Formats: sequence, C-alpha cells, structure tokens
Amino acid sequence: MSRLEQHIQALDRQGLNILSTLRRGMEKEGLRVDAEGFISQLDHPEALGSALTHPNITTDYSEALLELITPVTESVDELFASLSLVHRYVQANLPEGEVLWPASMPSRLAGNESIRIAEYGTSNLGMLKHVYRRGLDWRYGRIMQSIAGAHFNFSLTDRFWMDLQDVEGNTDSLQDFKSARYFDLIRNFRRHSWLLMRLFGGSPAVDESFLAGSDDRHGLVRLGPATLGLPHATSLRMSDLGYQNNAQAGLKVCFNTLASYHKTLYQATHTPYPPYEKIGVKVNGEYRQLNTSILQIENEYYSNIRPKRVTEPGEKPLQALCRRGVEYIEVRCLDLNPYAPLGIKPWQVFFLEAFLLTCLLEDAPVIPDAECERVDADFARVVRAGGEKGLALTRTGLTLEAEGEKLLTQVRRVADWLADQGEPRYRQAVDQAHEWLMAPELTPAARILKGMKAEATCHNGFMMGLARLHQQALKEQGLTESEQARMHKLADQSLADQRELEAADTMDFDAYLARYMEEALSPC
Repeated sequence: MSRLEQHIQALDRQGLNILSTLRRGMEKEGLRVDAEGFISQLDHPEALGSALTHPNITTDYSEALLELITPVTESVDELFASLSLVHRYVQANLPEGEVLWPASMPSRLAGNESIRIAEYGTSNLGMLKHVYRRGLDWRYGRIMQSIAGAHFNFSLTDRFWMDLQDVEGNTDSLQDFKSARYFDLIRNFRRHSWLLMRLFGGSPAVDESFLAGSDDRHGLVRLGPATLGLPHATSLRMSDLGYQNNAQAGLKVCFNTLASYHKTLYQATHTPYPPYEKIGVKVNGEYRQLNTSILQIENEYYSNIRPKRVTEPGEKPLQALCRRGVEYIEVRCLDLNPYAPLGIKPWQVFFLEAFLLTCLLEDAPVIPDAECERVDADFARVVRAGGEKGLALTRTGLTLEAEGEKLLTQVRRVADWLADQGEPRYRQAVDQAHEWLMAPELTPAARILKGMKAEATCHNGFMMGLARLHQQALKEQGLTESEQARMHKLADQSLADQRELEAADTMDFDAYLARYMEEALSPC
C-alpha cells in the first residue's frame, strides 16, 4: 500500500473531514493598459485607494501592475466571490480607456523607462518598498518586472495537522511537524510542477517590444506580426526569457528543511556581490538599492513555490518563519488564464488543491543535487516545449503523457477522497486535467497560438480583444449598492491609513533603513 493510501485511510479512521480543514487565498496580478495597447503611464487610481495600505488592491513592481488580493477563505466558491468583487470594483474604477491586461506576458512596451516604478508615498515603509524596486531596476532592468502571474496560497488547519501527526506517531512540537511536512509538500511540488506548466501555461508568445534591443540568444521565432514565441511553448513567463540574474543563477537554495532553507537565503541576503557593490547604495543623494548583497531581501529570490508566514510589524519574512514556523505555502508558477475574466477558473483551483494534497501525503525524499538538476531541467523543457506530444522527461525517461498519467492516478485518489466527503468538483477537475494532458491543443497556451493564427493578428491585438471582452462582462455584472459602499469604504480607509503612517514617522529614512538592515536574525 502506498504512503498516500495509508495516509488517506488513517485520516478517515480519525474521522477527519478534510474539506473543513482546507484554506486558500489568491494574489492575482495584471497590468493596466491604455486604449492603444501600451502599458499605462498613469498614476495608481485614487479610487482604488492606497497601494501601500489597502488590504485587497495594491501594486507589484510597476505603478501599472495591479495586484488583487483575496482574504483567506474556507471554500473555493468563497475565494471566487472575493476575487470577482475586487475585479468588478477595479473595472468600474479604471481611468477612461484603460483595460486590465489578461495575459502574463506584458502588453506593448516602449523600453525600460515606459515601466514606471511603483510609488507608495513618503512614509519610511513606502520608501522602503520603492527603493527595493529601484534596486530591481538597477540589477535586472524593468522589462522582466512587467510580467504578471497568479499566486495561490494554500494551508491546512491545526485539526488536520494534529490528526496527521497522530496517525504518523510523530512526537515533535506541532510547529516543527507542520514546517517539516510543508517542506515535504514543497519538494514534491518541485518534482511534479512541470505538469502544471503543461496544463495551465498561458504564455507561449510575447509582443516583440519585450525583447527590443536584445540579441537573438532567446531562441524565439516569429509567430506573426510583432509577435515572438515558440510553437510548443507553454509558459515563456517561467522560462529564462529576459532573466538576467547571474547572481541568482549560482544561488543554490535548499528546500530539504526549514533550517537549510533559512541558512541559504540568510547567506544570500548578507553576502555582498561585487557587481552590485559597483552600483552603490546611495549615490548623489539618491538611493539605488537597499544594499549590495546577492539578494536585497529574501523576497527577491525567484522561486516556483515558497514557504510563508504572516509577518508582524517590522518583521522580515525569514524571521517570521524561523520564529513561528511555516504557516502556508505560496504557489508562484501559475500563468494568468487569458480566457478567464478573473485570470483563473474554479476547476483549476480544485485541481491544484488535489495536486498539493498529493504532494503532501505521498513519499517525499530529500532532493540531492543531481536530482535537483534534473528537476530543473524538466521544468525548463516543459515551459519551452511542453505542448509537444511525446516530449520525454529527463528525470524518469518517460514521455510527458506517460509520466502525467502516473501522477494523475495519485491525484485522482485524493480527488476521490475529497469527492466522497462531499465535493465532486475535485474529481471533475482531475477528469478535465487528464483530457488536457492527452490533448494539449485544448490548453490555454495552444488556444492562444491557434487564436492568433486564425485571426491573423499579433499577440497585443489578440489580448486586447480578450481584455475588452472581460471588461464588458465584469462591468455588466456590476456591483450591488452594499458592495460598492464596502469597497469605497476600504479605499477611503486605506488612504487615511497611509496619511497616518506618513504623519507618524519621526525617523529619517537613512536611519530607518540602517535599522531595518541591522535587524538580522542568525541562521536557525
């Protein structure tokens, strides 16, 4: 009997209602784009509140890159109700002529300077966020920072963890047990996340302006007017396209334990990097970056999945993890689904949750360096050619379809368990995933390529058409009076909160930054 089956049967004997223990949330990014299909040059709309303090509407790297955030929810339906509300409010309050870009790869750009670095006001916290983004510009340029995605947050309640600890006979503290098992999930996710790229990749092409001035080492081909891509690509967003980061390329972050993860990231945030030392920190009275380390802060590390913990005021993410353990995981490799007005469809979330539970409950041996290289190679192969039938994976030697069917057999067992407890949509989601696995022409990436060809249009024109359709649909749904009042109140309160922060600062930014950088925690 497999470890996965043992876990399911043992948890059933405990009387666990697994559905009641699942928690999820979403952070969905999307560019504001003007009527001509260019990235917006306008300020963050005041009607959307403060990007610094609003709980549901902020910006990521760029002033034009919105990030829409749901609270933690107890059901997938509740998640989508929240995501729908914030989208409908945003669509009702965009500047005249603007649309929300539906794709992960950006709209038309006019060079590095056309991507405005996000502004967060004059408070020390706001300046910290802005200077960090200046550092990203100096280190990598702004172009790659215009890419958008959907981040999915997943956790389980303590009732689940106590039951699992009981059936495993584990005697560690609950905090240590949860952290160790979340890292089991992360390791298996890294082994299997190529499947998500095959199924949900939605960025096989890009407007040529994204690569203006670059050499031809990207290996892309012309797919249409002003459009570059690859004929079987699934997710150029998750490839090395535009990824100019020699420092991180040599960074070997270990996901085997919380201690090893903390140690490697701590070292990266405290190890000077000569090319960044040449940039300088404060030059001619203006900050260029927070520091000269390989990473300014731990969030600068780009990964497909992260262990996370809600931070307390003034606390760094690594400090929170080390002090109180892993609270949830953040899946970061999901492209926006350009065919979904909210950027993702409910069945995708049902599948993702069954997939993550499978990663948690199956065997999760540590990943040695040699396997790590094969895992990374398979992921890279699928993002650039995963739409090709019969593509072989290096880690197992099997074709993508054969390896995918083996994996989906395990995910289906979890989905059946969840369906038996009252939610058949998990099983339906696995059926849908299997259909897309065996017929990749049904996936978003393939549909985009086919759609552009059928309409004889460029990537920008094709996505503008979808953006306008989504905007029309969401505006037609509209907002109830109570929804509108609630969202207006949140926006107004966030603006007041930002003004309060700015008025309360008594320390100049130089001293604030110095103290922030000094508050370092020794490795666990």
